[in-house]
Amino acid sequence: MLSMRLRLSDLQDPKWRSQGGRWINGESWIEPANVSPLVMEVNDDQAPCVRVRVKEWKRDEADFIALAMEPEQACLTAGVFGTAPLYLVEKAGELYASWDLMALRSHLRVDRLVPRVVARTLTRQHRYTSETLFEGVYRLTERAAATFTCSGLSIHYPEPAEHVLEPRPLRPGVDPLAALDELLTDVVREISTATECVGVELSGGADSGNVALAVMAARFPEVYSFGLLVGGSTGRPQRERRRAFVEHCGFRDTATPAMQHAPFCPGGVRALHKPHDPAGAFYQEAFDVVREQAAARRCEVMFTGSGGDEINAYHSRTRAELPIPEPVPWLGARAARGLIEVNEHLAPIPVLPVPTLMAFGMHNPGFLRAGIWPVSPLAHPRIVRFMEQLPHEHKRGKALFRERIRRAGLPEWVAAPAEPENFLAVLEKGLRSYGLPVLDDMMKESVLVDLGYVDGKALAQARKEADAASVVPDLLCDVLALEVGLRSLI
Repeated sequence: MLSMRLRLSDLQDPKWRSQGGRWINGESWIEPANVSPLVMEVNDDQAPCVRVRVKEWKRDEADFIALAMEPEQACLTAGVFGTAPLYLVEKAGELYASWDLMALRSHLRVDRLVPRVVARTLTRQHRYTSETLFEGVYRLTERAAATFTCSGLSIHYPEPAEHVLEPRPLRPGVDPLAALDELLTDVVREISTATECVGVELSGGADSGNVALAVMAARFPEVYSFGLLVGGSTGRPQRERRRAFVEHCGFRDTATPAMQHAPFCPGGVRALHKPHDPAGAFYQEAFDVVREQAAARRCEVMFTGSGGDEINAYHSRTRAELPIPEPVPWLGARAARGLIEVNEHLAPIPVLPVPTLMAFGMHNPGFLRAGIWPVSPLAHPRIVRFMEQLPHEHKRGKALFRERIRRAGLPEWVAAPAEPENFLAVLEKGLRSYGLPVLDDMMKESVLVDLGYVDGKALAQARKEADAASVVPDLLCDVLALEVGLRSLI
């Protein structure tokens, strides 16, 4: 949530001054993201220290980045939330950092990728780590510390976070629904004194629905809801569920047909070849539209339902296993070698669920670019810990979440839909209409093929088979998104 350029030579004579929203010393500068709920605190008495955090949040739980400086050394530390990843590059006695990977574009070498990270991306074996796709570019993971000295940049991981190993039986007389309601409402209200206008991502599902109910209870002055209509067979019931939540909560709603903004669609970031993170979200085009709509309505905060799937999953720290990945027939020799190291250099167990943190890295920089701070109440540490302890019968099928919706007075078809919404029809539209022409271009010229990460002949065979297939293999989206993203940086 901050950007900066630090020169070691400037740290010898720390004469920092405020200028135009930045803190400047010589050729060094530090700047927070231009998002109103953030505050940058500066202590320059002896050892200069900068802390960027969210206003009004309790200090022991606040999302923050802290920078401590002294002659010949600077140290960056991160909190537990990981809302906005911080990317770091060291070069010739200077440290560059930003929450926006594109701010470091001059340091992103497409011909110097990290093979195991490319392999993870192409095979959906994503891992939470300080490594990025690019050599020499690092991510500051949750609770980690980065030290910058004349010897270069070093990343120090924290100890693994402590977690509840198994769910626990409830005490007699405890109402888990009342406990969840109180926790969720408290988490949402933490930010209520710091902002006037907020948005809610509302899909019509149980996760975003529970967040919406908590936002309604917090009584913000202005609340707007935003959502993508998925279309396909699940589209009509999703639209009706959204309408039920909107009317119940009294939100001002904007719904966007996701089919009009499918992956690789004309006018989107990929089709326009705008520089972007090659590891970005599949549905970036559609969510970009939502973020633009929220910014146009001057929303300072966007509440999301991220984390709901993870905290409701069967929980066992002692018997957890990763799913077996689907084979990728067009994987090149270089990526296949990278797969051998797929589980190397990983960050330790974090406080929040790993998939949630990785989703933050894909989605949240887009909110910051729009001047909006994203908040995911279901991924708050207190709620994560509560759900870890909860007996599984209350999490199976999101039972507790659905009961909370029922008790709010919404009908059964909203609380427990027969067929939840999904983006499969949107993905098929994007791949069939716009992705396959991109694949045709890859047959002529491809970064990934040239670098040995993709087998060109196997990919050409997949292209032939896709035409005849009733559904385009969704694994093609991974290779196409990575290819287009890398091309955007050249």
